[in-house]
Formats: sequence, C-alpha cells, structure tokens
Amino acid sequence: MRFMVLGKATEETERGDLPTPEEFAAMEAFTAELVAAGVVVDGAGLKPSSAGKRVAFDEEGESSVLDGPFAETKEIVAGYQIWEVSSLDEAIQWACRSPVRNGVVEIRPLYSAEDFA
Repeated sequence: MRFMVLGKATEETERGDLPTPEEFAAMEAFTAELVAAGVVVDGAGLKPSSAGKRVAFDEEGESSVLDGPFAETKEIVAGYQIWEVSSLDEAIQWACRSPVRNGVVEIRPLYSAEDFA
C-alpha cells in the first residue's frame, strides 16, 4: 500500500528557518533508514507558503489566484514523502520513529486502481 506522509508546517518552517545541523542529520539518518528498508518512494521539503500560490475555483469553474503566505499554519504542508508499506499500521510504526519534534505528521493512503474497479 502507498501512503503520502505529510509534514505539517510550523512557525519556523513558515519563516523559512532551516533545521539545525543536528536536526538535519537526524532526519537524514531516519530517511536513510527508510530508503534502506525500501519504504520511501519519493519525498521533498517545501518552501514556505509565502513562496507559493493557491488557485481557487468557484461553482462555475472560474479560477482566482491567491498569493501566499497563508494564514493557518496548521493546515499548511511543509514536506512530503511517499511510502510503500504493507499497511497503515506499518506506516504509523515508521512515523513514530521519526525525529520530528514539536510538529505533526499526517499519513494518508493513496488511491490505487483497485479502489475504482
């Protein structure tokens, strides 16, 4: 099963603060462990929402572009990884081993072709 693992933004990530060398090393070691176990398919960190845009659509499909930054930090994604594991429980077990401190990680299953059969 494939899951998207979303690292939620914090005030620090929205300011564009980079991790300390120690935090970066801990996350790099954890990611290397995920790669060695064949769990990680893809992943990246995202720049702060101030560098982004949102495209909103109304009921008729008309679009409008909204400039970042976006107000609700708790709803912003700061990074992602795609994991391939056997179950949601396994994804949770891996996430609990993460060196993330003072943050939130969201785990969401991806649809597969079987979901639409």
